[in-house]
Amino acid sequence: MEFSGSSLVSRKLCWLKPRPVQVSTSSVGTFPKRVKIVEVGPRDGLQNEKNIIPTPTKIKLVDMLSETGLPVIEVTSFVSPKWVPQMADHTEVLKGIQKFPGVNYPVLTPNLRAFQTAVAAGAKEVAVFVAASELFTKKNVNCSTDESFQRCDEILKAARVAGIPVRGYVSCVLGCPYEGKISPAKVAKVTKKIYSMGCYEISLGDTIGVGTPGLMKAMLSAVMQEVPVSALAVHCHDTYGQALANTLMALQVIRACPRLKVQVHSPKGHGLKLCEGGGEGLEVEAGGEGKRRLTAVFHLCFQQAPTVPKAQSCVPGPKLAVVGTDM
Repeated sequence: MEFSGSSLVSRKLCWLKPRPVQVSTSSVGTFPKRVKIVEVGPRDGLQNEKNIIPTPTKIKLVDMLSETGLPVIEVTSFVSPKWVPQMADHTEVLKGIQKFPGVNYPVLTPNLRAFQTAVAAGAKEVAVFVAASELFTKKNVNCSTDESFQRCDEILKAARVAGIPVRGYVSCVLGCPYEGKISPAKVAKVTKKIYSMGCYEISLGDTIGVGTPGLMKAMLSAVMQEVPVSALAVHCHDTYGQALANTLMALQVIRACPRLKVQVHSPKGHGLKLCEGGGEGLEVEAGGEGKRRLTAVFHLCFQQAPTVPKAQSCVPGPKLAVVGTDM
């Protein structure tokens, strides 16, 4: 689950509203040769939509995204329908999509029961989540941070037995709506713990979009002291228009490693805008105003590495445009 923005949160975040920041993009040599896109629209992009989207439409969205060549598409979340009604059809969606060769289809599982249900439905990869904020954890999943780690540990142990790879999410890495600033050291500690438990990859999420390039640099620098860069991903929100700048900073910070991942979502497939009716960015929640397209991420990559074949062959732009038009 992701926290949905509110006017209360906006008031609490006045201390961190960033001014527009421009990051230099002049040096192609500082950009990684390979950027992996993780599409999470069918899950994170749709879960807060008020109107229930028909199951066939969700299946069609995933299938069309698969045709673009995206390597990873997070399909759905096996959360309780009581808390996230939009994801009530998780089993039907996972069973109904076409499984394209070479494409991974992870699903989010908040606890052991959800993991077991997901595996029974055919899941071959799952994701778990924790937060760098104690209060956010309590508000979001109604448990302490220690209890949250315990839930993850139960899933990871079962996943090892079943041979299921597990990705990890760390929320609020650049700020929390309840605690305010989150120290890089705290993020590093939480990330190290979830990584040591067995997650092969950790997504560092600016859950409420208050991050700036400076905060991103400081946070990543701390985390990279504890966790291999090859196991890190970034998850940027565009609530205050900083998503692409933060993404670029992250890519520049880890330029020596070719495997940093960038997560994006495209709710409802509307031109692959990264959010519909709220704050949006590379992976976003409600709260902001701008519109951002998934294609902007590819444009960023191509402009930074125009002579690198791997950077230019991620996903054909025309196919992405077709998804947006049809959906």
